[in-house]
Amino acid sequence: MAETTADRPDVGVGPWDGPWPEGDHYDPGLLAAGDRRNVVDRYRYWRHEAIVADLDTRRHPFHVAVENWEHDFNIGSVVRTANAFGSTAVHIVGRRRWNRRGAMVTDRYQHVHHHPDTAALVAWAAGHGLPLVGIDNLPGAVPLETYPLPRSCVLVFGQEGPGLSEEVRDVCAAVLSIAQFGSTRSINAGAAAAIAMHAWIRAHVYDQPI
Repeated sequence: MAETTADRPDVGVGPWDGPWPEGDHYDPGLLAAGDRRNVVDRYRYWRHEAIVADLDTRRHPFHVAVENWEHDFNIGSVVRTANAFGSTAVHIVGRRRWNRRGAMVTDRYQHVHHHPDTAALVAWAAGHGLPLVGIDNLPGAVPLETYPLPRSCVLVFGQEGPGLSEEVRDVCAAVLSIAQFGSTRSINAGAAAAIAMHAWIRAHVYDQPI
């Protein structure tokens, strides 16, 4: 889905006021018509390709993988959060199609890869020297709050309801649980992904205990 300057007339900025700035990263169309995209101020009026290229110089070395055997509607939210936290890439395992509405067009700036099955994801991760770290509240899972997350890794999430498949659990270097203190037995998969990604940020960007 493409973004246009008319998508959200109540957000962003209007046409550039004054002499246009110089630089190949600026988009003449946006300078003329205004920039209503869902981007931070740093990237106002930038070309899409220039934004992706700049992000590629600053992405964090963690990846996110999510299973999509039953067309999980949380994937869009996971992609949006991965973009916000600077994940290198999102990997979708299973069905290629996913609901992009929750991504709020952030998938245009976030690298998203598809793997047809668990074996393909495992082979890709092994080829890049990345351990798989599952996130699910399963018996025997290690508390996320106490586990030293690897700097380079793939955080793996199951889909809403079933959670991590047995195939993924069997190949993860660790399965981590998120502490809960209420009556529900689980939290939304998109929320769990956000918590785990922020835990990585706390550990490796701010060098603080999580």
